[in-house]
Amino acid sequence: MQHIKQIIAIQEDFARIDTFLSKELNLPKNQILGLIKHSLILINDKICHKGGIPIKKNDQITILNPKQPIKPQKETKTHLDIEIIYEDDDILILNKPSNLVVHGAPSVKDETLVDWLKAKNFTLSNLSGEERYGIVHRLDKDTTGGIIIAKNNISHANLSMQLQSKTLGRYYLTIIDCPIKDSIIIECQLGRNPRNRLKMTKLDHQQSVTSRYSKSLFIPLLTNEQKNIQLIAVKLFTGRTHQIRAHLESISRHIIGDQTYGYHGNFKGRILLHAYLIYLIHPTTKKNLLFKASIFDDMLEFLETNFGKEKINEILQKPEFLLNIS
Repeated sequence: MQHIKQIIAIQEDFARIDTFLSKELNLPKNQILGLIKHSLILINDKICHKGGIPIKKNDQITILNPKQPIKPQKETKTHLDIEIIYEDDDILILNKPSNLVVHGAPSVKDETLVDWLKAKNFTLSNLSGEERYGIVHRLDKDTTGGIIIAKNNISHANLSMQLQSKTLGRYYLTIIDCPIKDSIIIECQLGRNPRNRLKMTKLDHQQSVTSRYSKSLFIPLLTNEQKNIQLIAVKLFTGRTHQIRAHLESISRHIIGDQTYGYHGNFKGRILLHAYLIYLIHPTTKKNLLFKASIFDDMLEFLETNFGKEKINEILQKPEFLLNIS
């Protein structure tokens, strides 16, 4: 069976195999456990049967390729209309609309992005399991913009490792309710807010053993002094749940429309947060690629009304300058 990747363990002895691979491949631990369950992880050429098996320094770990990517038998009906930004045999780049959950969960009743992918008869990676066919990274339900889909397992593993190594990244555009003077990096441990389980918040290590390191760069672009609002770009260095929203709340800023995290303005629309740029190295050709996800009409109208059409067009037409900001 073809293998996806071979890894030589270089850290200290006695790390759990599931914890080690979760960090190495930037995949949730339950997905690693799924690979182990299906005998797709080898340690020194022997099948690993348990996630808790300790690995030793210089152990050779092999991740085997799961079964062939899924290919639905026929197209089914879908009410969703999603823009395809780019497609080839390995990857699919989409412009996700608002009010759309990426993948299913017990609490999700509406059609998801994964449901749409299946309905449109795309071949999809199954590396992440049945609920997350092809999904390399998430976007929150009401966040719009670029999202990457893997069409085979080799590409999925490669893209996951790029997320870990930071050769794949994203820039977001959003509008906040209180301007920042200069670019600012926020890094902290993020975890569930103990007083509101719908929110994430900055935590000390002592507050939660499940908190995870997070880092974002916030870049001011245009300011409307009269309305005290500002268009900013955000570069993600990690991809935690609600990361941008929680980081902004930690400095008493909020995204326009984000009622969950404390926005108190008059805007009645959805949260104005859009994944605008995606950069990556193509898994097969190894070419550097940059994709731009067009901003949806409701957010674009707000931007042009509050910051001027000419200034907004200038930023949207030449966004590559953001890639020079580290």
